[in-house]
Amino acid sequence: MGMLGTVVAYSEEVYPLVKLKLAADRIRRQIPAEPHWAFSYSMLQKVSRSFALVIQQLGPQLRNAVCVFYLVLRALDTVEDDTSIPSDIKVPILQNFYRHIYDREWHFSCGTKDYKVLMDKLHLVSIAFLELDRSYQEAIEDITKRMGAGMAKFICKEVETTDDYDEYCHYVAGLVGLGLSKLFHASGSEELAPDNLSNSMGLFLQKTNIIRDYLEDINEIPKSRMFWPRQIWSKYANKLEDFKYVENSTKAVQCLNDLVTNALIHAEDCLQYMSALKDLSIFRFAAIPQIMAIGTLALCYNNVEVFRGVVKMRRGLTAKVIDQTYSMSDVYGAFYEFSSLLKSKIDNSDPNASLTHKRVDAIQKACISSGLLNKRSLHVSGSKFHYVTLLTMVVFLLVAMLIPFLLHK
Repeated sequence: MGMLGTVVAYSEEVYPLVKLKLAADRIRRQIPAEPHWAFSYSMLQKVSRSFALVIQQLGPQLRNAVCVFYLVLRALDTVEDDTSIPSDIKVPILQNFYRHIYDREWHFSCGTKDYKVLMDKLHLVSIAFLELDRSYQEAIEDITKRMGAGMAKFICKEVETTDDYDEYCHYVAGLVGLGLSKLFHASGSEELAPDNLSNSMGLFLQKTNIIRDYLEDINEIPKSRMFWPRQIWSKYANKLEDFKYVENSTKAVQCLNDLVTNALIHAEDCLQYMSALKDLSIFRFAAIPQIMAIGTLALCYNNVEVFRGVVKMRRGLTAKVIDQTYSMSDVYGAFYEFSSLLKSKIDNSDPNASLTHKRVDAIQKACISSGLLNKRSLHVSGSKFHYVTLLTMVVFLLVAMLIPFLLHK
C-alpha cells in the first residue's frame, strides 16, 4: 500500500501522527542546557524514541530519575548484548555495574552506533545519577545490582525450560517493573505495587520483544544469542535456526503461536497493575507500552513474517495510542480489540489453539467485567474514511510544516 493509500485507509491516524511529530520536535528543543542532562536526554531519544516521548509527561524529578534509570539499564544491557566481549570479562562487569554508576570517571567501550556513544560517555549519566534524590538512587542501585547478577548468571546458562525463560525475563525486565514501581512510590504519587504485578508488567513487554526480534537475534554477529526456551521450540524443530527456512514455515508458526500464548498469561496482571495507578502521567507512561505489547502480539500471532523481517505496529497507530490513551477505559478497549484481532487469527488445527482461546477469553472477560468498555475514547480498529476528515488533516499537516519555517524567519 502506497503512502496515499495508507492515508486514505487510516485517515484517523494522520492527526495523531502530526501531533507526535510536533511533540518530538518540541522535546528536541527542550533538552536541558547542563552537559550531563543534555547528553542524557538526547541519548534517550536516540536509543528509544518512543520511550523518550512517553517519559516527557512525568513530573521533573521523576522524569529525571526514570531517564537515568533507563539509560543505566540500557548501558548494562549493551554489555550483556555485545557478543564480542569474552565471558570472563563480561561477567564481572555485569556483577559490579551497580558500583560504577557512582563513579564519575568510569566507562567501558562496547556496543555499536548510539549504544557505543552511551558507553563511551557513561560518566555523564553517572553525574546525572548523583544529582538525584537519595531515594531514587537507592532504587536504581538495587535494581541494577540484581539485574547485573541475573544477566551474569545467564551468560553461562542457556534458556532451557519455561521456568528459565521466566527467570531470565524477570532479571532483564521484571526487575525494571519493580524498579519503576519503586520510583513511582518514591515520588510520593503512588502506593508501592505488589512485586508479582510489577514483575508481570516487565515480563509482558520482554516476551513480546523476544518473540518479535527472532530474526534480528538469530542473525546477530559475531554469534546469535537467543532466548526462546528450548522446552517450547524443541517441540517444533531440531535447531532454533531451522525456523528461518521457508520449508519449516508451518512448524515455525506453530512455535511462534506457542510463545505468544505463553506471553498472554501476564496480561491480566498488567490490567490489574494499571487499574491501581492514580497519577495520570504515571498511568500514561505505564499504559502506552502495554497497549503496544498486546498490539504487537496480535500482529505477530500466526504470522510467518516474524521469520522473514520486522513485524510492528503502524507508526500511525502507535501515534494514535500515544495521543488517545488517558484512562483505564482506553486500556480495556485496546486490550479487548487487539485480543479480538488475535482471536480471529487462531487456527483450530494449531496445537495450542484451545489454550490460546482460553487465555484470550480470560483477557476479554477482564475487560468486559470492568464495565468501562463503552466509555473509551481510544479505538484501535480504525473508523470509516471521510473526505472531510482527510481534508482537515491535510490542512493541519501543511500548517504544521509551515510553523518551523515561519519561526526561523
